[in-house]
Amino acid sequence: MHKDELLELHEQMVTIMESFRAQESVDSSLFDPYEELSVDPSHVHKSKSEHKHAVFVLGNALATAMSEDEFSNAGRVGKRMKELADDAESKL
Repeated sequence: MHKDELLELHEQMVTIMESFRAQESVDSSLFDPYEELSVDPSHVHKSKSEHKHAVFVLGNALATAMSEDEFSNAGRVGKRMKELADDAESKL
């Protein structure tokens, strides 16, 4: 994936996150690990690796927000996103 495509994906995922945050039933603290990264889709000066890591961290948070438990489809996606985020972080 090219960096511009990754930035577009990142931006779309942030839009989804904002939609989830607007729902009272979703714990907004799920997104704290993503916010702590300080990597926003508009930060085009950040490296592709930093954006990739942010996308995986955000993907984990979104999947967790959608999951019923760790064995649901979203729960399994969240677990895989965590693994990918950890791998991406080790390459920063």
